[in-house]
Parts: sequence; C-alpha cells; structure tokens
Amino acid sequence: MALLFLSTPERGAVWKQVFAEAGEEIVIGADAVTDPAAITHILCWSPPGDLTLYPNLQAVICSGAGVDHIRPVPEGVALVRTLAPGIEGMVRDWVVMASLMLHRDMPAYLDQAGQGLWQEHPTRQARSRRVGIMGTGRIGRKVAETLRALDFPVLGYSRSGRPVEGLEVCGQDMLDTFLAQTDLLICLLPLTDETRGLMDAAFLAKLPKGALLVHAGRGAQLHLDALGAALDSGQIGAAMLDVTDPEPLPQDHWAWTHPKVVVTPHIGSVTDYEEGARHGLNVIRAGRAGEELPGLVDPARGY
Repeated sequence: MALLFLSTPERGAVWKQVFAEAGEEIVIGADAVTDPAAITHILCWSPPGDLTLYPNLQAVICSGAGVDHIRPVPEGVALVRTLAPGIEGMVRDWVVMASLMLHRDMPAYLDQAGQGLWQEHPTRQARSRRVGIMGTGRIGRKVAETLRALDFPVLGYSRSGRPVEGLEVCGQDMLDTFLAQTDLLICLLPLTDETRGLMDAAFLAKLPKGALLVHAGRGAQLHLDALGAALDSGQIGAAMLDVTDPEPLPQDHWAWTHPKVVVTPHIGSVTDYEEGARHGLNVIRAGRAGEELPGLVDPARGY
C-alpha cells in the first residue's frame, strides 16, 4: 500500500518526512513508480490521464479543498478533498478582510490614491450593513461568527436551509427574500450544477441597489459581464473577487482596472503542507480501518 504524490517538490519534502515518521509508504512522482499495483492512493491537484494504470487504486486525494475541476474518477475509486484547519481560517481571514474593505469604501480610496486625490466618503455603522452569507458550512460559520462580533447583522443561506446555531438560515425557497435583505453578499458556495452561473444579471438585480459583493466561492458561479453592467449602473456598489472565470483572469480583462473592483489571484487559502500530509494519513488509515474517509466527496452533490 503506497501513496503516489503528484505535486510540488516543496510540498513533497514535507509529505515525505511526515509519511516516514508515520511508517507509511510514499512515492514521489510518477517516474518513481516501480510497481503500479502497489499504488493505492494518489495525491494531486488534477489526476493523471489514465488511472487504470493503477489497478489497486482506492482513492484520489485532491491537494485542495475544492474538487470541481476534477473529472469523474473510475467506479470504485473514492474522491477526497483536503480537510485542513488552516484552510478554513485563511478563507475566513480573506473574507472578513474583503468585507471590511468594501464596508469602508476601500476600492474607491485605492482608486483615489492612484490619482493623488484626497476625498472623504460617508461612513456607515457596521450595525446598519446587513451581511448575507451564501454557504453555511464550516467556513461560512466562522465568517458569520467573526462578522457578528464586529456588530454586523448576519443572515445565512444554504440550499437545504439547515439550521445553524446562532445564525438564521434561509433555504432555497427563500433565496429572493435572502437577497432582498442583503447589503453585503458573501459567496462561499461550492461549484455544483445548481450554483454554476447562479449570479447572473437577474440574480444581482434582486439585491438592494448599491449592494456589495465578496466572491470567494468558485469563479464559474458569477457572470463577470453581468457584474460589470451592475457596477456601471450602480446596482452593485463594489466587489472583491478572489475567484474568476476564467482563471487566471486575462491581463486585459476589465475587472483588473475597474475602479469599483479589487481582484486577488485565488489566494484566499493555501493548504499548509504538514496539515495536508496528516490529512492524507488520516484518509489512508480510515480506509484501512473500514471507516468513512475524511473529506469524502459525494458525486451526486459535487462536494
């Protein structure tokens, strides 16, 4: 039983040490495989083209938290996403930073700074800015807890509407109501058939005029041209984007230079190498014990 590691050398050095200390076998790089039948797990961002080369493969472990970029794996092979505490905290930090930047008009001030323009804008109290969080999983709950502590009123949204302690959550049948009550929208949804293209012109029009957008879900959920039109009309006041469609965003794309937009290159989180390695060990050992794999992806849901 061995894990085939297909990622960067820097990450590989940490994984090799963690696996050696744990007494588990790891093979670094496809060229180092001498017995394909010994490979039971693969760690990668995108799987190699022909997984049938590894007849005893049990699981593909994605090196990140999202798996929407991965094509279906063969029947009988599990797909697992990385669960690492640091991911949740880092995304929380980026989202809270972005929310505060929009709340305090930082896109406008950054644009003014480029012009050498000293001009003050009206300031709103946090308690008057209603925040709506789409996606109430672990990250969404962390974001909600932090923003509530900063006096923002927070409302949650998930397709199921499943209750979350301390947070009012709207279900799919209340999406319009949720949007109408949201002055600052945060998207943390996974990419599924239901969320692909969700934020189009009609969707953005349901927000209060001048609403703000923080997008840290997946790029394909947002129609960038619809956002551009909404920004120019004033329907959307400003936006912070950590994910775009496509990625990387072309150098000449309008979003880079729009005075109401700040784009970051999908840096909301980076998996800590050691945390990722320990998650890989947990996956291997859970499978060996016949337990449910941590981070197991449900193909029907896409996450």
